[in-house]
Amino acid sequence: MDWSKTKTIFIITFLILDCFLGYQFMEKRNSSQLDVILETTIEEQLEANGITYVELPKEITKATYVSGKSKKFTDEEIKKLPGQKVTVNDGTALKGTFIHPISLNFKDPYRLKEFLQRHIINGKKYTFWTFDEKSNTVVCYQTYDGKIIYNNESSKLLIHLNEKSEAVSYEQTMLDDLQKYERKQDIVPAIKAIETLYKKGYLQPGDRVTSVELGYYGLVQFTTSQVLTPTWHIVINGKKDYFINAFEGQIINDEGKILE
Repeated sequence: MDWSKTKTIFIITFLILDCFLGYQFMEKRNSSQLDVILETTIEEQLEANGITYVELPKEITKATYVSGKSKKFTDEEIKKLPGQKVTVNDGTALKGTFIHPISLNFKDPYRLKEFLQRHIINGKKYTFWTFDEKSNTVVCYQTYDGKIIYNNESSKLLIHLNEKSEAVSYEQTMLDDLQKYERKQDIVPAIKAIETLYKKGYLQPGDRVTSVELGYYGLVQFTTSQVLTPTWHIVINGKKDYFINAFEGQIINDEGKILE
């Protein structure tokens, strides 16, 4: 036996074995680290990135689709409107002009509510959404069952102001015969909707989610009949609005289309 050759073979064999065992150890360690990463909750990931959020609604776990159609404003309803000149296009788009401008402090919820109930058909069914400074217009959205119907051309109220913050005219559309579907479905929890924004890059380190509420969004708009889907409305840093389909968990863009 050539002992020198045998020793060399043993040394090479042990080196190969050491390399193999080292490789196996590294694979297991990396796999273990990956498991830890995968087990990290969305709450922990947000905290690690300095992303904070308001208290999230937890009591809502199921919801249904809602169907409705464009309201036809009647002559009887129009006759009850005080101090206005009113025209209606196709029976569904009402435009009113006040004979005398009316002072409107839209920043005061009580005053706005009073104005809507006194001067707008079914005014109590609308709520303030935003103020467009460029056009000096107060934008209100219709509500149903205490929830807002977002960005819907068939359920919107636009109140035009003059330079004295007086209401001079308005345009109104409304959805009627709103009814819930009988079958309730599980909805995506609010934290999962936030997770969608985070994974898609809409939430950046240091951001704060300042508002989370459930409302409705039209699946198909600009039609006389509509189906509304439960939708999470999420506001980031008090400025940017996002809408998440509460059934599918997908982001809805400004045109009501689902984003991939």
